[in-house]
Amino acid sequence: MTEQKSMTDEQKKDWIREQYLKATKYLADKGLVTESVADTESRYLVPIMAVWKINLLDKTCVWVICGDLPTDHVALNNGEPARDVVRHFSLKWQLQAENLLRIEDKEQQEFAKLLIGRADGLYKIYEKDDLWQEAT
Repeated sequence: MTEQKSMTDEQKKDWIREQYLKATKYLADKGLVTESVADTESRYLVPIMAVWKINLLDKTCVWVICGDLPTDHVALNNGEPARDVVRHFSLKWQLQAENLLRIEDKEQQEFAKLLIGRADGLYKIYEKDDLWQEAT
């Protein structure tokens, strides 16, 4: 994937490192212990999104998305590429947002609006073939 040009290489590396730490902390908070990351399958769009394929100690694998959007994870093990995982998160968030909008809670409805916006953005990223040239 391509990256924003306004950051130095060092700033990009720092951002990627921060996102990896964010992803592994998120998993740890869920009780999931990271063993390793599949570097060749993970993708980053600095400073917007990182999608990590992470191998867990129990020998399962999860995808974690983070960046300028909610951190989330999903266990998919069908050899799917990162591009398909981005589409999966987009659709998952659309469905979650629909459910949250039904709740009579202003905070939940605000979060639903955030999810809808991020889901739309993810889907646009998914659709841009030029961002995925090296990933196909």
